[in-house]
Amino acid sequence: MTSQIANKPEAAQDAGEFDSLRLENQLCFGLYAAAHAMNRAYRVSLGPLGLTYPQYLVMLALWESDRRSVSELGERLRLDSGTLTPVLKRLEQAGIVNRTRSRSDERQVEISLTERGVALKNEALGVRRDMECRLGMSEGEIKRLRADIDAVIASLDASRGSC
Repeated sequence: MTSQIANKPEAAQDAGEFDSLRLENQLCFGLYAAAHAMNRAYRVSLGPLGLTYPQYLVMLALWESDRRSVSELGERLRLDSGTLTPVLKRLEQAGIVNRTRSRSDERQVEISLTERGVALKNEALGVRRDMECRLGMSEGEIKRLRADIDAVIASLDASRGSC
């Protein structure tokens, strides 16, 4: 019975001290909920293109720089190959990308856009405009928010659990 009492908060502690533990005060939950809301919004915008949100991210990376190895794409998208490979296979089956073994290193698989994949870039401009509209944010506001999110990512990557 003594151990149960030891695990309980001190009676003298004010309930206000625990406000930081409320769900609405959690940055992680805000980012999590925002990510899900973004995925839902993108699902509507990407439907006509025949792309899922993860496929769209791959396409964005390939439109920046075509012909990348799976490992380069994984680094750019912060995804491991186990997550990325099924996405790439579905894009290949849809005729949007080609997966080929590297000539210089057969262990590496290179991903390149097909003509259809290149053509989707023009349609993707509509997706970007649609998302700006849904967010009700200007390009400048989106860039500032993205800079704040990038700062969060950099801080977490730099700390790697140490405080």
